[in-house]
Amino acid sequence: MKVKCDYCGNMVDETYDTCPQCGAPMSGVNRMAAQEPRTIVELKNWYADHNLPPENVTRFFIGKDIKEPRAFGIYRDDNGDFVVYKNKASGERAVRYRGSDEAYAVNELYQRLRSEIVNQKSRNAGTRSGGGGSKKRSSGIGCLGLGCSFYILGATILFILLSVGYFLLFDKTPASGYYRYDGKDYYYQNFTWYYYDDQYDDWFVDKDTGIGDIINSDSMNEYSISSHNGKSFEDSDWYVESTGRRSDDYDSGNDGWDNNYDWDDGDSWDAGGMDWDSDW
Repeated sequence: MKVKCDYCGNMVDETYDTCPQCGAPMSGVNRMAAQEPRTIVELKNWYADHNLPPENVTRFFIGKDIKEPRAFGIYRDDNGDFVVYKNKASGERAVRYRGSDEAYAVNELYQRLRSEIVNQKSRNAGTRSGGGGSKKRSSGIGCLGLGCSFYILGATILFILLSVGYFLLFDKTPASGYYRYDGKDYYYQNFTWYYYDDQYDDWFVDKDTGIGDIINSDSMNEYSISSHNGKSFEDSDWYVESTGRRSDDYDSGNDGWDNNYDWDDGDSWDAGGMDWDSDW
């Protein structure tokens, strides 16, 4: 099976780590884990397995050539080519891919779908945190003016001091961000360490160096750095904005590798808020 090089556009056998034409790393290959869908049927099954809303709600149409505005989709045309497209709000169609490589075509829509799931979940999380709650009923316990206020203030201050003290003494979780140790740059995010590879100018999951045991606390900022000179981690495939969920690490050995794309029944999908003006 062949995949398209992101740099020179040539179709390259999927077994190559680098493009034999231009020498660039084959990022399209690296991001395809064993569980990721490679056919239209597998993508349909992935969509259903993650409990996503109906296609007319998400506006992602798998295996269909939809002519309506505001639609993402993939289908196989009469010539046997696989077509990945986006219909903008104006009705104009932008074709992301047209060719014979089904796995590559499926991966293009798959990556865009996953990105939109994260966007929708972030929006839902923001709505829930910003919404006003209902008024609580009185407990029936009276409170005497300023005396009660001072009591509550004192209890609150004591709780804060105890909490801060506990975390200073016992919490060994590093803050998200860049770290440098022994001449190598790392990034910590959602319980996972990543390292920077100079050869590929890219980030990869760190599994073997035990960096987490070495940098077990950032309280002294001994290894923390504020920036990185190579490719920004925020521009990598691994980076996710803070959503309170674990990042996707593309690890084929991790049974929960894509669980953060499961859709919750209580969430709502706002297709009207999606970016319909850009080409992709």
